[in-house]
Amino acid sequence: MGPLEGIRILEIAGIGPGPFAGMMLSDMGAEVLRIDRAGNVRGGDAAQPPIDPLARNRRSVGVDLKNPEGVETVLRLAEKADGLFEGFRPGVMERLGLGPDVCLERSPRLVYGRMTGWGQDGPLAHAAGHDINYISVAGALGPIGRRGEAPVPPLNLVGDFGGGGMFLAFGMVCALLEAQRSGRGQVVDAAMVDGAAALMAMVHGFRAMGVWSEERGTNLLDTGAHFYDVFETRDGEYVSIGSIEPQFYAELLRLTGLEGEDLPRQMDRQKWSEAKARLQEVFQSKTRAEWCEIMEGSDVCFGPVLSLSEAYEHPHNVARGTFIEVAGHKQPGPAPRFSRTQPEVARPAAHPGQHTDEALAEWGIENDEIGRLRDAKAIA
Repeated sequence: MGPLEGIRILEIAGIGPGPFAGMMLSDMGAEVLRIDRAGNVRGGDAAQPPIDPLARNRRSVGVDLKNPEGVETVLRLAEKADGLFEGFRPGVMERLGLGPDVCLERSPRLVYGRMTGWGQDGPLAHAAGHDINYISVAGALGPIGRRGEAPVPPLNLVGDFGGGGMFLAFGMVCALLEAQRSGRGQVVDAAMVDGAAALMAMVHGFRAMGVWSEERGTNLLDTGAHFYDVFETRDGEYVSIGSIEPQFYAELLRLTGLEGEDLPRQMDRQKWSEAKARLQEVFQSKTRAEWCEIMEGSDVCFGPVLSLSEAYEHPHNVARGTFIEVAGHKQPGPAPRFSRTQPEVARPAAHPGQHTDEALAEWGIENDEIGRLRDAKAIA
């Protein structure tokens, strides 16, 4: 019952950011049908679904994309779809006979999403890469880390998911809205290098204003400031502090017992290291649990640094249902929330090709045609 209910989208199966976009769209109620390669179809017990949350909420059909009849099957499905997205290097879909020109000729209103690292053009367009490379070139990795230390890759959150899959999903929805007005589809070129660069917009603004140094770990939000960092506690755990505003900083000093102590002014950058050493000394005087008793829920802007398993059990996350259980495994629930068309996880991840017959039939391919396609090894 999510806000995208009634939208039909084909997902040409890939890895990382593509499945993440598929999860986002299907969580919001779109009917996303995943096209898996026939060679990946191995069967599987439907009672024991795969555990990958990125593959949840959609069905899978197995198609041989090197078989002309398999390609034709996908084109027939595209005629009934509102959107299609893929995550291959530029030119791969064209060589398969499923490029945007062919698909848009069959269905002029189709929104065709393309997810790559470097984009559809530019000198690196055909080069291999991963999240770490895209965010490097985007200027997003360089500022992340402590002073005098190497940059720290922020998992693959900034390129694959934040700058990649999320931007693809956003672009698809934008183009789908426009297509409802114009009746015309278009190509969405979602590149992780572009998305990661866009995520850095505020930092570019700070740099233009002269308040951001390109020396890593010396700025307000990159562990330079003593009031925006993580601190180790007596039991070897960590807490996070984000007391930027003066009133929040004053509360930090009060609850740490530093109020009235002769400390440097909050924004005296030359003394941030000195102030940080004093705060670290204080935080190591108590356990994480003790600091939670003192600070959690206050205006310090405080949070315990939790492991994944601890995050599942935190009272705030439990109260909001931030994490859900699907097929016996914990995972993040759909986000964001809506007041009326609340999204849900209606099905766990599918085995490749698990729904070939039922999904093709629902998308308008007759049963005898399905049998013929199977005999021709066009579908699995």
